[in-house]
Amino acid sequence: MPRTAAASSLARLGEFGLIRRLRAKFGRTGPSVIRGIGDDTAIIRPAPGRWWLLTTDLLAEGIHFATDTATYEDIGYRAAVANLSDIAAMGGVPHYLLASIAIPSGRSAADIDRLYRGLMRACRRHRVDLVGGDTSASRHGLLVSIALIGSVEPGRALTRDAARAGDAIYVTGTLGDALAGLALLSAQRTRGPGSRTLSAPHRRFLMARHLRPTPRLLAGRLLAMRRVATAAIDLSDGLSGDLAHICEQSDVGAEIEAAALPLSPACRAYAASRRMDPSRLALTGGEDYELLFTVPPRHEATLRRLSGKAGCRFTRIGHIRSKAFGQRLRRPDGTLQRLAVTSYRHFERPASTH
Repeated sequence: MPRTAAASSLARLGEFGLIRRLRAKFGRTGPSVIRGIGDDTAIIRPAPGRWWLLTTDLLAEGIHFATDTATYEDIGYRAAVANLSDIAAMGGVPHYLLASIAIPSGRSAADIDRLYRGLMRACRRHRVDLVGGDTSASRHGLLVSIALIGSVEPGRALTRDAARAGDAIYVTGTLGDALAGLALLSAQRTRGPGSRTLSAPHRRFLMARHLRPTPRLLAGRLLAMRRVATAAIDLSDGLSGDLAHICEQSDVGAEIEAAALPLSPACRAYAASRRMDPSRLALTGGEDYELLFTVPPRHEATLRRLSGKAGCRFTRIGHIRSKAFGQRLRRPDGTLQRLAVTSYRHFERPASTH
């Protein structure tokens, strides 16, 4: 659609027409929602005996996504997963979603429909209701701000500040896939060489891991309900940086085994095609949205029994050490080196899609 036609379609709808359109298409709610989209606030009937979990993420075009490497549906899907993964890391259950968007000129109502379709495709499978938000024009890129409300049983929430020396460090799933997928998408966008030796199934797998990640809600629930984890965080910015958050808030150090990092066959093949160490992808890459968590030795047998129920594998990648030990990486040859934070960090370098 030409830019002028796209702009005019939103101009004809207007802000409130767009809200009515989104409410009609995506505003179906369950019985706990007394009032959803359409009033100044939503009205929710709280569940008795629960702690509320509230999280929010802001995604900016050119920083978190680019429309030439992701469709609008992909953008919406990933925006939802960023928040669903936060709830997973707390061991909670997601319930209600608020979505606010700032729309630059040239985008159409159909583009926004596609974005919300992706958003709700990620949310509906977890029975999350869209109950409100806001719309605005933008003079720059597209902005998507998501707030998600969940709940957890009192005293069962997983936090970042309870890891203790001697705990084992585990992750769900495989690491580094999303970063490899983004590199492939970026190479495809610029018509660069990419990884021509990589098989089509491996390329599709890695791109899908970037565009349609999986929030580990079931794994988080099992860890919380069975009380096997002492601390947890989701891997949204990268293992090296997110582990540092747990170490800082728990006042501990950590030792990671490079050889133990779980890598998919596709990620290994990508690294081989680029002649790079695949552990670099696992340590640096964010947006895999896997969970990193710590487990006392007495609970490791229980954790192994839970692994078949979680829908993903659990891999022990190291141990929590004393704060004086620092954060170190043990190489396959047995040598130790300081574990540098190589994850994405806002404001510390020029903005780029990550």
